[in-house]
Amino acid sequence: MSVRAIIITGPTASGKTSCAIKLAHKLDGEIISCDSMQIYKHMDIGTAKPDEAEKEGVPHHLMDFLDPWEEYSVAQYGPDATNAILDVASRGKTPILCGGTGLYVNCLVDNIRYDTLNLDTVKEKNLTDEYTQYACENGPEALHDLLKGWDPQAASEIHYNNVKRVVRACTLYSLTEMTLAERNALSRSEPAPVDYTVYCVDRPRDELYERINLRVDIMMQQGLLDEVYRLLQICHHEGKELSKTARQAIGYKEIFEYMNPDTGKLRTEDISTVADNIKQASRRYAKRQLTWMRKPQWVNWITAEDLLKKYGISD
Repeated sequence: MSVRAIIITGPTASGKTSCAIKLAHKLDGEIISCDSMQIYKHMDIGTAKPDEAEKEGVPHHLMDFLDPWEEYSVAQYGPDATNAILDVASRGKTPILCGGTGLYVNCLVDNIRYDTLNLDTVKEKNLTDEYTQYACENGPEALHDLLKGWDPQAASEIHYNNVKRVVRACTLYSLTEMTLAERNALSRSEPAPVDYTVYCVDRPRDELYERINLRVDIMMQQGLLDEVYRLLQICHHEGKELSKTARQAIGYKEIFEYMNPDTGKLRTEDISTVADNIKQASRRYAKRQLTWMRKPQWVNWITAEDLLKKYGISD
């Protein structure tokens, strides 16, 4: 019989983490992160990573385990998360996954194993760099047009402004000469070892956007600007550059645009602009998350209050 696991996903600032921790207490569970940015050390405030007090003693896995200059992909996440789930279940605990990275959730529930493709890592990196450069020189729409000619289904599922995903799709097609549908069919050839129940925490759009705006204000008050500067200093001390993934984190990239790299300071008149830009980017990200979550039939939409009631938890 498959191991059973619960996934709590949803847009940023929807209240996923709070629900997951309460559920973990109720079900004697442990939490496995499903967030592509909370994997990095030293990126705490901007990724809304729960601190030790917020974790309330609940063990967390696949969080805070990579240096910020290290690359990490969904191809690595799938096996890592599956191993963590099986480990938690083997100790009689309930595996509860929490996070809003759609690709991570999708690879688990649909049992997409990218490692079955046996990719040439050197060629993969070269192609990734090549297509990234192509997008820089010709624009994201031109790169998206390339993908549209090779793999119309993949192109229809990825907006041209999501350059990272378009680059990835072009790279995979060039490496495998297979479409997204063909690769997924191959990677799903083995039965899934885990049976997932997926909940998406739902909130009215206006309320969600208010929560996002408030969260950004709190992040700025908590010292997000200082955290970003410390992050750059840590990388500089190690002689490293931030990974491409970490550099795209919302909150960090908006600050990089205005920050003096030598002093780590922003002009006073730019601080409110940066905060507004982070809010806008976060709202747009939430909208993309919601669009993705509406596609799979296995997503159960539920309010945070109703999710807790379902498991007999009084908020």
